Amino acid sequence: MIPELNKYSLTFPNPRDTNEDGILAWGGDLNPSRLLRAYQNGIFPWYSHGDPILWWSPDPRLIMELKDFKLSKSLKKSMKKFTYKFDTNFREVMIKCAATPRKDQMGTWINNDVIEAYTELHHMGYAHSIESYYDGELVGGLYGVVVGKVFCGESMFAHMSDASKAAYATLILHLKEWGYDFIDCQVPTNHLKSLGAKEVARDYFLYRLEQSAFENLDHQWGIKD
Repeated sequence: MIPELNKYSLTFPNPRDTNEDGILAWGGDLNPSRLLRAYQNGIFPWYSHGDPILWWSPDPRLIMELKDFKLSKSLKKSMKKFTYKFDTNFREVMIKCAATPRKDQMGTWINNDVIEAYTELHHMGYAHSIESYYDGELVGGLYGVVVGKVFCGESMFAHMSDASKAAYATLILHLKEWGYDFIDCQVPTNHLKSLGAKEVARDYFLYRLEQSAFENLDHQWGIKD
């Protein structure tokens, strides 16, 4: 039986107490305090339009160790055709992610409520986007939530070949310089595995998160010249 969250409390069940699919709880809302509490405990929302909010803590978990990112020669070359920015078009990145079809995944779960909630986190300084531009046009990017020294990736899109991978590579280069620990990629995908992400046990992920979740870093989200 999947428990329902108490709408008057921000408390979540133990993130290890999920069903076999990794679902921890349902219900509640997407207010910023609840979202931040969720990410601090290795939990994230993911649900189909029209369904109640589902809260997940999957096992295994996919993470990207920053040192393990595979920057191929072709991607390194391709990166030169784009320019990059942080946090210039956060909402638009979310909208474009929502409009991107994805194989073997739930439908477009990034609905208006999700966009509003994460845009509020962005205004609070907890959610960030990295964007790729070609001739001044936004052609790729991704967004995620920062929890201490961990970047929790949410979604990405590309309207040109390599546009999202180039943004991802640019993000990783900056996260390394700023002292981040790793990227939480949430659920396994072949695409992210091809870039160097690996599956780890949930207990290991939660241990790593606990070590990093409250070590806030002092830096500016900007592209290094």
